[in-house]
Amino acid sequence: MLDVTVANFEAEVIEASKTVPVLVDFWAPWCGPCKSLGPILEKLETEYAGRFRLVKINSDDEQQLAGAFGIRSIPTCVLMIDGKPVDGFMGAQPEGQVKAFLDKHVPSAVHMEAEAEEAEALDDLAAGDAPSALEKMADAVAKDPDNHNIRYDYIKVLVQVGAIAEAEAAFEPVKLLAETEQRFGSLAWWIDTLKSAGSADEAALGAAIQAKPRDFEARYALAGLRVAQQRYTDAMDELLEILMRDKSWNNEAARKAFVAILQIITPPMPKVEEGKVPPEDPTVVKYRRRLSSVVLS
Repeated sequence: MLDVTVANFEAEVIEASKTVPVLVDFWAPWCGPCKSLGPILEKLETEYAGRFRLVKINSDDEQQLAGAFGIRSIPTCVLMIDGKPVDGFMGAQPEGQVKAFLDKHVPSAVHMEAEAEEAEALDDLAAGDAPSALEKMADAVAKDPDNHNIRYDYIKVLVQVGAIAEAEAAFEPVKLLAETEQRFGSLAWWIDTLKSAGSADEAALGAAIQAKPRDFEARYALAGLRVAQQRYTDAMDELLEILMRDKSWNNEAARKAFVAILQIITPPMPKVEEGKVPPEDPTVVKYRRRLSSVVLS
């Protein structure tokens, strides 16, 4: 529990809520109901073990903040997430109702355990230990199967190490998301491309392109083969050759494939100090600009 004033509100409430939900308790020393609600909130903050953060604002001393939130009676609690108020309640509530309120918004203990395990997995992956990373990701997905961020990373690593059957099995519960979320659409394209690239004849494709530079079917197939070989920039170069000649070919297949590859090669978001913008992968930046240059020309 932390006392907040105008001086530290930005850091302790706005910025802090971008990392963990922050429950703001507006109270006053003379308020009887505040004295019954306060201990309940402090008890729950301890029980929830970091799943939310409690801060208290003395509405008598901090009338500017109370006015900004339109506080008309106390106690009033406001839940902040990502720098914005998302919900709240007025009056002294029993512990059960406060818990029900919190459980609508704060991450579950299982969710946080899964997130922590995936963070360890990404560290293992960065250190070159893919087997350990996959084991931890599989555990994280099993703990929190509805966490699409963890499942996406898990499928992506499975595909990278060539475990296509396992990737398809992990993808099955979320395959409908391929129609609405670009990243899952990219995974679907990647898996399908790898499955079909095994029958590609590289020499024949090269000869076909040499004989007819506008043989887009051959160029597209060669791009897929390059993806299977993990030669992603070469694959995008082939797709750019199609786009420079015919942007709309085959219902914009080359552009869609190019975007999918950019999604595939974008590394997981690194950990950075609070307030800093994480660096972008230079290859992704370069080829995103090349795509924009060709598509918009």
